[in-house]
Amino acid sequence: MDNSGKRIEKKTSRTAEFTCMIRALSFHEKTPQYKSDDYIAPILVPKFFLPVIKIGLVRNFFKKRVFPKGMYEYVIARTKFIDSLFQKAIESEFEQILIFGAGFDSRSVRFAKLSKKTKIYELDAPVTQNAKISQLKNRGIAINPNSIFIPVDFNKESVGKKLLESGFKKNQKSLFVLEGLTMYLDPVAVEDTFRLINEFAGEGSEVVFDYVYSSVLREENLYYGESEVYTGVKDRNEPWCFGIEKGEIRSFLENYDLKLVEHLNSEDLENKYFRSGTSTLSKVNGTHCIVQARKQSE
Repeated sequence: MDNSGKRIEKKTSRTAEFTCMIRALSFHEKTPQYKSDDYIAPILVPKFFLPVIKIGLVRNFFKKRVFPKGMYEYVIARTKFIDSLFQKAIESEFEQILIFGAGFDSRSVRFAKLSKKTKIYELDAPVTQNAKISQLKNRGIAINPNSIFIPVDFNKESVGKKLLESGFKKNQKSLFVLEGLTMYLDPVAVEDTFRLINEFAGEGSEVVFDYVYSSVLREENLYYGESEVYTGVKDRNEPWCFGIEKGEIRSFLENYDLKLVEHLNSEDLENKYFRSGTSTLSKVNGTHCIVQARKQSE
């Protein structure tokens, strides 16, 4: 795939910054449904942003003015869901975890005390990865000794070769994390990525990823917050390139010997994470779904 015109190879990913910003805001929320456990994110954001994070009135004003409808809630729900799978994988002593496009993800730090056996590999473009490592060091955050950072130029280098060179092993029980990634890849890159996962994954391995509906790319405007978020990613020069048709997730997974474990759309996420008694506190942006899948035995 040729991403030479995209921002991500030249500057830190705005999508990664966007996710880190939401996690930082969420950590200081008082309402349990909105509060995340990412205590590292507030340390990584620029210091001038701290008043926005910590002062409730400023935080609420910022959320309403900056984020597309339902995206704040979506990222919070996605963070919590993937956190739970990440922690479970470590506690179950998965041999490896591979985070594709890790950005400013902090799970390797937050779950460091649990990861005595599990190796955590972070794969990303060099610019964003170097910025993250520098921020961790500058803010005095200890890097998990079980973390392996893999910089890769997606235009020029083989991801499989880079993984093997970095010690990632084939046929091991592994967790593959693709958070906020598939929609930014072209269809060929998505196919290559999932074929790579199929090639490397051992029996019982799991994959967690999110995707957008194909109709969003066609700008059919069927879902809550759709036009706003789709316009936003195009304006940031990080446009969405890939989607899956509604109802086609099982057939997509079958192409890569993966079996669906859980599939969450916006309504599922609202019920799972934003319920208070009999009412729902917030709507979640309707463009995305989250998938947990498991490698089928051959």
